[in-house]
Amino acid sequence: MNILVKNIKMLMGGEIAEGDICISGDTIAAAGTLPKEFTAEKIIDGSGKLAIPGLINCHAHSYMSLFRNLADDLTFEDWLFGSIMPREDSLSPEDAYWGAMLSCTEMIKSGTVCFMDMHMFPNKCAEAASTLGMRAVMTRGLTGPDRTEKDALRRFNEHMQEREQWADDPLISFKLGPHAIYTCGRDYLEFLIEKAKETNQEFHIHLSETLNEVKNCYKEQGKSPVEYLNDMGFFNVKTAAAHCVHLSDHDMDILAEKNVSVIHNPKSNLKLANGISPIPRLLEKGVNVCMGTDSQASNNTLNMFSEMNFAALLHKGTTGIPTVCAAREVLDFATVNAAKALGFEKTGAIAAGNKADICILDLDRPEFYPRNDLAAALVYSANGSEVDTVIINGEIVLEKGRLTKFDEEEIYAKARQVAERF
Repeated sequence: MNILVKNIKMLMGGEIAEGDICISGDTIAAAGTLPKEFTAEKIIDGSGKLAIPGLINCHAHSYMSLFRNLADDLTFEDWLFGSIMPREDSLSPEDAYWGAMLSCTEMIKSGTVCFMDMHMFPNKCAEAASTLGMRAVMTRGLTGPDRTEKDALRRFNEHMQEREQWADDPLISFKLGPHAIYTCGRDYLEFLIEKAKETNQEFHIHLSETLNEVKNCYKEQGKSPVEYLNDMGFFNVKTAAAHCVHLSDHDMDILAEKNVSVIHNPKSNLKLANGISPIPRLLEKGVNVCMGTDSQASNNTLNMFSEMNFAALLHKGTTGIPTVCAAREVLDFATVNAAKALGFEKTGAIAAGNKADICILDLDRPEFYPRNDLAAALVYSANGSEVDTVIINGEIVLEKGRLTKFDEEEIYAKARQVAERF
């Protein structure tokens, strides 16, 4: 339908404008001035509200919402290998579906319109995103020693089958998801490079997340994880790399030269004591920095407002420079930079011709008074509870704070039933 959002403040190019937003089908027809010829089937009163580009979460594991607060205050190795992976092994595809439904609900209700997921259960996370109307990039977690190993080949084939099954869906797309260098052997990574080029796909990978990962790579390969992947030609395929905490200056030069997008996950990295990604230095070198939450098992939320706040404050404190990671720059991490990382040219900004992926916030909240700088308030004051309406691809998926496409209570009940087993 055609939707008119009248008399609303809107974030455009980092600044606040005011006017109307006209949505025709899945596209923003106009932003600012109402065209005389535009007619709307639905009108939203934007008085006292602010429209922003829907936020984009570039790194999540949506099925893992079921593990929230089950493995806290552990070392990374105890967390991953001792707690999370054994629980993952006990999940059924149906469990994963309801975990993903819970995650999508959490994301929509806190203003996220799109996410990139690394998952284990083909179709289940895509089904959840599709059911609730989210835009999503699916990456099947790929692990294995080499291309001949049975399970490694199975996982790749599952990815290809899932990609084919969802090929006609305008909201669901795919990248190849080798999990990490410590779960994928060199032969398997080289196989995936070949397949990525053959099938015109991109990569999403965990990279240089922990100090042990880096130390082991130097011990086994004589080089850093970034150098190791670069030397085998991995970055000749467009790559979005999550975490990138432990980087040398040379590593950062490689990431910049190869146009690798770095997905910053500040809260997850802090909680697991993995360290702090050198984001200011990466920005100086021209690296495209975007943002993700990781999973509720390591965060413990998927709230991008919280993530933006952490990023803006963290790097000021660690560098001693209050001007780094300014509010508008961090907003770009979660919008235009994220859209660039995912290859979505027509998302990440409110502009005529872009996809209608819009989040509308209620400004009649104490955290938005006085309204001295609303762009800064989004990073330093907002907490996500202000989200009133979410429009994705021209469809209203959240209205007055409630999902429009599925019963929230059923999602909570199903997730609770599954989680009781843990």
